[in-house]
Amino acid sequence: MYLAELTRNAFQSGISAPKWLALSKLMIEKTPIQLEGHGEVASNLSNSVLVLYRSYPGDPGLQDYLKAAIQDGILPVSTFVSTLLQAARSSELHIPATLDTLCRIALDAHYASGQPPMGSVVPFSESPSVVLQTIQDALALLRTAYSLPMSHFHQLTTSVAELVMLLVSCVPDPSQVSTAQALVHYSDVDNLLTNCRLSPDLRQVLETFALSLTLLIGDDVKAAREAQMMHTIQFTLGKGDILGPSSDTDIITLGLLLNYMVTQRAHVFGAGDHNHAVALLVGTFRWSSWTPTVYYTQLLLSAFTCLWQTGSNAKLWKAFIVGRLPGLLFSFAEVVKAADHSSNVDLSGALQEGLASLFRRPDVIIEGEHAISRDATADTAPDEDSSRSFSREFLQQLIKHNLLTTQSASQLDPLVSNETPPKWHTEANDLGVDLAAYLESKLMQDNSVGDSKLWLDRIWKDSSSHGLFANIIHKRFASAVAALEVESLGQLCKILHTDENAIDIVALHKPMTDLLFYAIQFLEDYDCETVGDPQTAVSRLGDVVLFVQYALIRFKFENKDITRGNRTVSPAFFMNIDVTLNNRNLSQAEIASFNAWYKALFDNSSEGIEDNILRLTNTKVLLRIAPLLFAQAIMFTVAHNKMEKETLVNGISYFTGPLLNWTLVNVIRLLVREILQRQFAAQTIIFYDILQSLVLSPSCPKSILALCSSHIMILLNDKKRPPPAVPVPSSFNIPAIRQAIAEATGTKDGGDSLATKFPGGQIWYQQDQQAIQAAFSMARSHKAPFLDIRRCLKTLPPIKFLQLLWDELIAAASLGELESCRRIGTFVLTMPQESMVQPILPIFLFIVLPSLIANADQQQPPEQTMTTEILVAIISSVLNGAIHLEWAMRSAAKDDRYVLGQSSGTLARRLASDLRRNRTSAVSRLVLQRLASSPSFVANFPAFIGELGT
Repeated sequence: MYLAELTRNAFQSGISAPKWLALSKLMIEKTPIQLEGHGEVASNLSNSVLVLYRSYPGDPGLQDYLKAAIQDGILPVSTFVSTLLQAARSSELHIPATLDTLCRIALDAHYASGQPPMGSVVPFSESPSVVLQTIQDALALLRTAYSLPMSHFHQLTTSVAELVMLLVSCVPDPSQVSTAQALVHYSDVDNLLTNCRLSPDLRQVLETFALSLTLLIGDDVKAAREAQMMHTIQFTLGKGDILGPSSDTDIITLGLLLNYMVTQRAHVFGAGDHNHAVALLVGTFRWSSWTPTVYYTQLLLSAFTCLWQTGSNAKLWKAFIVGRLPGLLFSFAEVVKAADHSSNVDLSGALQEGLASLFRRPDVIIEGEHAISRDATADTAPDEDSSRSFSREFLQQLIKHNLLTTQSASQLDPLVSNETPPKWHTEANDLGVDLAAYLESKLMQDNSVGDSKLWLDRIWKDSSSHGLFANIIHKRFASAVAALEVESLGQLCKILHTDENAIDIVALHKPMTDLLFYAIQFLEDYDCETVGDPQTAVSRLGDVVLFVQYALIRFKFENKDITRGNRTVSPAFFMNIDVTLNNRNLSQAEIASFNAWYKALFDNSSEGIEDNILRLTNTKVLLRIAPLLFAQAIMFTVAHNKMEKETLVNGISYFTGPLLNWTLVNVIRLLVREILQRQFAAQTIIFYDILQSLVLSPSCPKSILALCSSHIMILLNDKKRPPPAVPVPSSFNIPAIRQAIAEATGTKDGGDSLATKFPGGQIWYQQDQQAIQAAFSMARSHKAPFLDIRRCLKTLPPIKFLQLLWDELIAAASLGELESCRRIGTFVLTMPQESMVQPILPIFLFIVLPSLIANADQQQPPEQTMTTEILVAIISSVLNGAIHLEWAMRSAAKDDRYVLGQSSGTLARRLASDLRRNRTSAVSRLVLQRLASSPSFVANFPAFIGELGT
């Protein structure tokens, strides 16, 4: 990131290549690894120049930068080649002159080195998979070169062909290549050999490469090509309904959906948003055209697969499957039965058959049990029965929700009736107390930290009690806010901001925005003017502030107003992480509070923090002035010698206790920033000392450390930390601070592993591209795919993201994975997002689709056929997904909003009109004819009727 800023500033300022290179070397020596990323420094340096080609295509100055870095040796030829080929996948670089110039830089550098290709364009030590990935990127650039306009001055196809031949000559031993990899590369090579006029030399090289891949793959190539041929024949003859039949044995759609519900649990349409989550389940059921038995089977297999597959939080998935999914399934069944009251839908029997199919897969059940055991925390409560079976708990919850009879459950697992409830349930029964009342009494006691942790661990391990816990929290929040009970609300907020499991339970069961609304409303309405014990009140208000900050950041909420009834509150103040030392931005009331607090904290004649100052200071004001208090006190202590260090330490000690420790987020960020920027060079040691005293204070809330972890980690890497104006004091205990951060963030491997936990940056589209590719890879491996659309749309604008998605759909379709393309594409385009995220379905249909059709019109028949087939499959699938989502929204959520931007009928009418209007496009005519040939499609969208034979 920092190298990119330096390169941009240097280039725009006209700094020469040698001087830029010297500045870059200096920054590389002094920049912490967390700031620049954990990737190769050379890659970051190369990308810092390549990114500027988007705005300055073919600029000679940028060429000089690259040549200088390559000649110096800081940028190896191999690194430049790999970063160039990755960057060239972006359409923003698809300018023949620019791409040709960059390729010539790589080729000239290779020839000047005098080395063979292995060792020059590819490192000697590179793994086979990385070499093949580089070749795949080169083949993609070759396809791009043949699709771009010809230039008399730049022979792009010649330059790329030359680079491809060098790379292919470095292909590793074919025996080290997996069959799946070989199949992908064979498809790429075969596509080029079939559709492009290659030079004789390149054709010979690629044919040899294809032959070696064919020998490795064997019959798999034949099977894949025959499958694609059958798709093409069906398309050409126009036979079969484009909407089905669909696969009955994949977990792609429901894997994506369940991953979305759990990942976005605190957001709209997440697991905690009950009605909208049920609407997603109902809409997907209608869209899939699956029988209830198949739907339940795929849903259960998807959920259990999500639990054990690599990278999953098994405990969280157990909480969802056992504690949340049965309630969602109950509401799902109610909605479906109400809609299908005229038919004899046996959902109960279908669920039993789905469970039978699941329990006939002991591999899935066992993998889930093992995953939970591996993910078990070390501090298991001593009275917890760790032998309880996850799958039996699930069956018991289905029985509890009247979805399954005890007899049916016993047929699936004869030991299910022997499963005893947790011991605390027995304790409540022995006392003759209702479970809810017993649990509430335990939660609301002002217990010691150890007792509270013990009870929260018990609840977390007992997924059957999660709904009960969430209901208690939600109910008590509302009542405490209505009665302005700071003690009660503070206790609840402390539970949630000190225990991530507790807040996850609530997020899975209740809308987190409700709790945020209540908490922010309380902070706006409450004052301490009339309270008898303002110190306790302020401490409890601090817990409310910490909960708001923790929830906002943990669940990545946007800066969006929250409205309930006639009241609107804003989280903007608590999300503002800017730290300023400018008093001029303070109001007169804030300046008065600042002066009063400064005197109370740092004046020797003061008697400390009296009750009156607490009563008269607003919570938001105290948050705002806390960093200023630290900054001025430090300045007066060291710079101006107007304060004794002992006085400073005494004043700061108030911030290590519960009275003021909730104000420390911006204080810690201020200290880190000042150490890094060294604006107070002489005071660096005291900044270190104060930071350490705050971070290592036993009473420093873990939520504070979690919120500040990324900032503090910048200081904790010994090798890459820039040297401050004065040496780092020997008393600055880096291992202890790192361990404190690890405990606060839940890092399982301890403090020593933290340096590897913070990922480096990537340029442009790479994060989104890797996310989409990972989803297809998981689908290919029969796992439940995951794709965070919300995060992708923060990385790229919608149009760029959709173009990237289309490229990956084409790549997957070329392997015969049309069903995966349809399911993943439908999920992306029809999954509702929060209101601050622009709906992407209209953008795809009316902005991206016309350009895809225009490109398809220029393709050769085999490639054009495949492109048209994918377009038809995606269009028909997403429009049907949209209409079923609308029906489900109305029936399950009682919500008439068009969450995809427009109604499905409006989208269909406009699309049909656009396709008809494009009279010169053969692909438009084919798409119209194919859509009109489907009786089920035109039944939902009559705007397409009448296109056959036109």
